[in-house]
Amino acid sequence: MTFVVTEACIKCKYTDCVDVCPVDCFHEGPNFLVIDPDECIDCTLCEPECPVEAIYSEDELPEGQEAFIKLNAELSQTWPVISDVKPAPEDADEWANKSGKLDLLEQ
Repeated sequence: MTFVVTEACIKCKYTDCVDVCPVDCFHEGPNFLVIDPDECIDCTLCEPECPVEAIYSEDELPEGQEAFIKLNAELSQTWPVISDVKPAPEDADEWANKSGKLDLLEQ
């Protein structure tokens, strides 16, 4: 089992989660974060840190978010590791509670 970043992170990209990760398994894309499933040690520290509740254990994903298992695995192979907190995008709060953002994912 691993943890997965889901759709809620798209265009929010809060980085509170990366600050608590002991193994640097987060990777950063233009408007989304992903978790490398090969690096994640299932410590659960990141999940409660996400202000938009975008991180779930793989076996507890909300319905409709299953595609993010594959997206996290694939994108973590090409995106750089992020281990330091960065400011969220200026409009992050506007996107925080919106759904249907998959088409906005920049790869």
